[in-house]
Amino acid sequence: MPGLHAHIPNQSFVLQHDSADDFLTFTYPTLRRHEASSNIVLAHALKRVGAESALSRYEFMSDEDVDALFSCMDRDRFGPRTSTDAFWLTLWSVSSPSASPTLDLVLACVNWSLGDYPIFLWTPHRASAASGSWSMPRIQQIAKHLHSCAPPERVYSVFGLTSLVKTFSRVWTQMTGFVVEQEPFYAALFSYCTAHTFREGDAALPDGHQLRKGKMTDLEAIAQLCKEFADDTIFFPLSIERARIEARELISKGLVWVYDAHGDITTICAVTRNSHRVSAITKVYTTPRWRRRGCAEFLVRDVTAQLLFDFGKESVVLYVGHENSAQRVYDRVGFAGLCGKPKPDAVEDSLELGFVGADRGHW
Repeated sequence: MPGLHAHIPNQSFVLQHDSADDFLTFTYPTLRRHEASSNIVLAHALKRVGAESALSRYEFMSDEDVDALFSCMDRDRFGPRTSTDAFWLTLWSVSSPSASPTLDLVLACVNWSLGDYPIFLWTPHRASAASGSWSMPRIQQIAKHLHSCAPPERVYSVFGLTSLVKTFSRVWTQMTGFVVEQEPFYAALFSYCTAHTFREGDAALPDGHQLRKGKMTDLEAIAQLCKEFADDTIFFPLSIERARIEARELISKGLVWVYDAHGDITTICAVTRNSHRVSAITKVYTTPRWRRRGCAEFLVRDVTAQLLFDFGKESVVLYVGHENSAQRVYDRVGFAGLCGKPKPDAVEDSLELGFVGADRGHW
């Protein structure tokens, strides 16, 4: 690509993307190839550009289109810029003057109705990320750029592949003085279910019970379950007023399903991160008085089946805590690598570490 190497001072470089459109324009071909694992960064970006209305444009993009962008890129793109809204950092490497840049690392700094999300880290090079010699210089470079364009108070936690998160937290503490919280905010497995792994259930839904999309008439009940779910996490509690904001958004966008037992909303299942071939279940919660009656399994199985067989998704993904008994529910539905079973390569350890003194957001 003529002129590209003249713009790049080192063998790796960081780009800052101040809009979801700019981020996807550079990264979509790579994210698409890894659509399940990249869900944590891809789906948020698609949501900000209107997902369905804009998706068709990205679907036709190729690696050659990205190469063309780099060949005429302005040198000013390499410097950090202060950003007050969502932004994305991408780290690229170049193996030789004639080679095309390769996407190595994505850092997403985004927000939503209830505040800031954690810093999300993702790489398409999952095996390489386990090597400190690969990850350390890349994390140092992208963390240095982050420190130049955002206040350290914004980085209240970082979430992603465990090896990346541990490396980032060490680098960030050395760089900013913000130390890691004693307890991880979240330690989880990333799992998936496909049409091949999905398992039908044997039990019949009790008479008079329904599995359905949430409606505005369910607002108070769903808000209460959102609040209880948040309170269970300890680190991210919600007032009932803020829980109503979340519930209203979930209902209005058609992102929440409920288990309705004769008008009693026992369980919610939210699906808030969607892309062309992948959807993520992001919240499942049953109120204590209805637990151990199979409500969550009925609902998760029904929602997963709809996503796979009615909406044509190739996979449904989720994160579940290492010690969370919900693993048994997901395992029975067909999510891979749970309950001590052998883990396929795509089932990975993920981690969220918080930083003391930062401004806590919510997710």
